[in-house]
Amino acid sequence: METDPLADSLRAALPVLLPKAIAWAEEQSAFILNNGDALESQEKELAEALGIAQPSVIRVLSVANLPMPGDPELQQAALHLGLLGPTMTGLTFGYGIYIVYGHRTNRLMSHELRHVYQYEQAGGIENFLPEYLGQLISFGYADAPFEVDAKNHEQP
Repeated sequence: METDPLADSLRAALPVLLPKAIAWAEEQSAFILNNGDALESQEKELAEALGIAQPSVIRVLSVANLPMPGDPELQQAALHLGLLGPTMTGLTFGYGIYIVYGHRTNRLMSHELRHVYQYEQAGGIENFLPEYLGQLISFGYADAPFEVDAKNHEQP
């Protein structure tokens, strides 16, 4: 099996990148929770059907573009892992969800809400991100178990 030198480099850098990623994710979550909107009624029903314990806490913030980390190393890692980039239209941080304008569909919301469920199950951002980033490095974005699970819970 071929190895990905950049993935190996990211794996080695994870102890340094992880605290930065957690801090950035927590900042983004707080921003969304302070500025976002509550779920619409059908989204709340979907959240409950997905098993989310606290759907009333979730906030959604529509944006022109998903934010990029200011830290250059973190930005490079996020782009390489497929977390961020021009084709991404949703991003979840705990109970906060970013959605790019014009993309708030049932399919995308169900995907992002499943990530909220995963954050809840993990016990929050600090516990979720180490596992999630490790999956992205090991399996790639499309095959990461958390992404496969979210895709499997997408609703039409």
